[in-house]
Amino acid sequence: MLGWSNQAKLDALLAEATRLTRESADITTATRELEKQQRARAGTSAALTLLASVDAYAELDWPSTVADIEQFEQQKSALEAEAGLDKLTAQLRRTEDEIVQISKTFTTGQEELGGLRRDVQHIADLLDRTTTFLATCDLDGMAEHEDALRKFLPAADGDGLLEMLDDAERHAEERLLRSSSSRHDALRHASSQAAGLMTAFRGRYPVHTAELDNTIESADGYRTLHSRLTDEDLPRFEEQFLLYLRTNVIRDIASFQAHLGAQEQQIRERIDVINTSLAGIDYNPGRYIRLNAAPTPNREVREFQHDLRACTSEALSNDAGDAYTEEKFLQVKALLDRFKGRPEHTRLDKEWTARVTDVRRWFVFSASELNREDDAEYEVHSDSGGKSGGQKEKLAYTILAASLAYQFRIDPTAAKPKTFHFVTIDEAFGRGDDPSAHFALDLFQRLGLQLLVVTPLQKLHVIEPHVTRVGYVDRPDKTRSRLNNLTIEEFRARKQAAAQQANQPPKEQS
Repeated sequence: MLGWSNQAKLDALLAEATRLTRESADITTATRELEKQQRARAGTSAALTLLASVDAYAELDWPSTVADIEQFEQQKSALEAEAGLDKLTAQLRRTEDEIVQISKTFTTGQEELGGLRRDVQHIADLLDRTTTFLATCDLDGMAEHEDALRKFLPAADGDGLLEMLDDAERHAEERLLRSSSSRHDALRHASSQAAGLMTAFRGRYPVHTAELDNTIESADGYRTLHSRLTDEDLPRFEEQFLLYLRTNVIRDIASFQAHLGAQEQQIRERIDVINTSLAGIDYNPGRYIRLNAAPTPNREVREFQHDLRACTSEALSNDAGDAYTEEKFLQVKALLDRFKGRPEHTRLDKEWTARVTDVRRWFVFSASELNREDDAEYEVHSDSGGKSGGQKEKLAYTILAASLAYQFRIDPTAAKPKTFHFVTIDEAFGRGDDPSAHFALDLFQRLGLQLLVVTPLQKLHVIEPHVTRVGYVDRPDKTRSRLNNLTIEEFRARKQAAAQQANQPPKEQS
């Protein structure tokens, strides 16, 4: 493009780089050879230095030294063979070994003899001590405690039992002291606990314990009171308890369950009523929407329903058997404790109670889109995920209308009620498409809701077919606003007149 090339310069630089690379390789090889020669000369220098330290040749003449040693060995062997010296040497060594062995045997015998003498003296001393000890003991009194004392005696197997008695006596004394101290501590602790329990008992039942105090000396009085309760009062209390459990508690729980069941049934009935209104409006061409209320899979709710049924099982039975036992009472108590709030779980139990007793949480709600011809299910809407903007709007309007009908308890099939179901909608249709708005307004009308729709002017054509009056707000100046309350007929007449006036040509000036 510029009219010239630097290829020749590049070739020259590459050739120069190749030459320098070869020279560098040659220099590296020469350097390695010189280093190898330097190491060889260093070894030679060390050998010459070691050789220079030698003063005479005899220091290096090792063959002469080896020859002298061999000559001396031959002379020794010759002397031993000529005089029989080897036999005498062997006999001498055997004799010396026998003398050493005999000396060891003698020493061992002396030591064993001394040990036996000491053992005899020790046993004699023990015998004297044992005889003296037995003479001072009350053997008849010890016989009464033989079994208890035997636990402290050493094992009777083998020798040395007498020597072990002193240690056994010391250890037995230590064990007894520790056991006595431990039992005294346990007794003091039990006494303190008993006094605390007595105080609490007297605080709860002052009438029954007016003649008792909080000391261990009053234990007999508490035992007497306990015997009277278990033998005389308890059977009567058990009968009263079972009667109260059967006639009050269980039936109250059953009534509570029936109340929740009525709410559950009411939700299903209201869903059916709402579905009646939804069936009259096309959700999409040829299809309508239906709300579904399926039982929730939530574990807390299902466990609560199971526990509630367990508490009220056989509640209405006339059987006077053991259906209402302490087990049934504990089931009811566990449920009521959670309603009341356990001491360490008050907040959690309060939240749990709010969840499980809200019957709306007993359901999982969804919406099914059905074909109008055969009621076949076309699609199930469990949420708005994956839906277009218009589909989300229509689903939101359906849920809104259903919630309003549920709150107002509207039944479109019933006789026209004289009730006021007023709903204000503020710019709800401002950004949505027209078909979705028409669907919502038709649905609100079928449910019998009275609407106040606040909307800008550009959406009047959507709302106009569904309203009977129009409140038109304008600002004639910057300081005030004005409300014009018109019937839909007056509004249409004024709108038509305004349109005609806008279409007339301007008058000519003379």
